[in-house]
Amino acid sequence: MTAVAPAERKGAERLTTALLLAPAAFWFLMLLILPLAVVIVYSFGERAATGGYQAAFTFENYLNLPARLKAFRNTLTLAPMGTLICLVIGYPLAYYLAVKTTARSRLFLIILVIVPFWTSFLIRTYAWMFILGGRGIPALLDWIGIEDIRLINTPLAVLIGIVYGYLPLMVFPIFVSLEKLDKRLLEAAADLGATPWQSFWKVTVPLSMRGIVAGVTMVFVPSLGDYVTPDLLGGARTMFIGNLIQNQFLVVRDWAFGSAVSTILIIIVSGAIWVYLKWGEDGKPVSAA
Repeated sequence: MTAVAPAERKGAERLTTALLLAPAAFWFLMLLILPLAVVIVYSFGERAATGGYQAAFTFENYLNLPARLKAFRNTLTLAPMGTLICLVIGYPLAYYLAVKTTARSRLFLIILVIVPFWTSFLIRTYAWMFILGGRGIPALLDWIGIEDIRLINTPLAVLIGIVYGYLPLMVFPIFVSLEKLDKRLLEAAADLGATPWQSFWKVTVPLSMRGIVAGVTMVFVPSLGDYVTPDLLGGARTMFIGNLIQNQFLVVRDWAFGSAVSTILIIIVSGAIWVYLKWGEDGKPVSAA
């Protein structure tokens, strides 16, 4: 048998690696890179006379973004607030599921958390339109003597919709982190004199930080691009960036300005993902690991 030279072996390994990565790289290029490049190119164009896109090179679309500042303000206010509320509600729920329940009851409770996903997100949002509308909670409050309460078409309604729609996405990553928690660490903390509250903050929370960061990212990123919840529960008064993009492409037909808004949203989402990649492993920067 003839020995294979190291250079030939490395070349064969590189070729094999390239062939294995080629299908994924192709779809990555076609479904992500090229559409992103088109959006960026369109963002420097102009609106054609009959609507759509006209080739140009101008920064006018980006300079006009402050005129639509309200959509950005609503998004960057309500999306973080909804994410924070999901964390405040989701962490105790995930902790209870992972630590305080038996295997049989845990399975049943997890199914209850999953059940909303068995129904269309749109149908669930329409249900909240009825609950928060004039014949829902406001009618009940009016019956007991609390009058003139308006819930639908308000920022509060959008916040409720975000929390209801994305809460399970916060619960499950935290639950997985807590389920893997070594209970002996809590016993060791108790043996060293730590109170249950101290053990929770110094042992449980740090060890579940990866799940917290993952849950925050999974809720915050889709909340930024959500347009169904603000459109149905918030109306025209609570427009999000997603509503602005949809309006520019389908109603106004200003594809250039819509692309500029989309580019800014991509930058914001990329920043959120960067935070996850930097802090998501164990709650510490990757460079410090």
